[in-house]
Amino acid sequence: MAEEFPHLDLSADEVLTTTRSVRKRLDLERPVPLEVVTDALEVALQAPSGSNMQSWHWIVLTDPEPKKIVAEYYRKSYFAYAEAGAAARSAKPPKDLETAEKVASSATYLAEIMEQVPALVIGAIHVPGGEFPQGNQAQLWGSLLPAAWSLALALRERGLGSAWTTLHLEYEREVADALGIPANIRQGVLLPVAYTKGTQFKPAKRAPLETVLHVNGW
Repeated sequence: MAEEFPHLDLSADEVLTTTRSVRKRLDLERPVPLEVVTDALEVALQAPSGSNMQSWHWIVLTDPEPKKIVAEYYRKSYFAYAEAGAAARSAKPPKDLETAEKVASSATYLAEIMEQVPALVIGAIHVPGGEFPQGNQAQLWGSLLPAAWSLALALRERGLGSAWTTLHLEYEREVADALGIPANIRQGVLLPVAYTKGTQFKPAKRAPLETVLHVNGW
């Protein structure tokens, strides 16, 4: 199936270093065939999962009505979050205020146009009884989130962009009820998916490795 869809022919390192959170460069006018999303998901399902249980589930929304429902809950959560963030930046400006405000503007744009994005993908996982385990949940989320990131990488290689979002989870139950998601399937991430306006993306600025590297102990 993979040969049916155009690829950017990026190296592994290029995909890993240029897969960005895409918001303002999402092409809202170009349709995204369901088949290209499922093609990328076939790649994502090669990710590891605890005990190889493969307990993940993927809810792909392409129809206007379910997308609108998710977008409304996302906006409700986002604008409360954004208001708190703006107050925090005003009280204590970050070192790179310009970048922080740029990211905030981009995030606001995404919230405003979420239902216009051609496809929304929710990554979820089966949780026995629907209740999260006590203590460290690394095993649970480690069985979903690597696959979700692999999906973002596979989409990038196919000329599509996405943005890792979780704010709709403030209303996870309401979204689940609206979409008919069972109580024992818990959501972990929402990826708005579209072709990108242009395919060139640069690596992001990151703190130097030596500031976070610890060898043979802290």
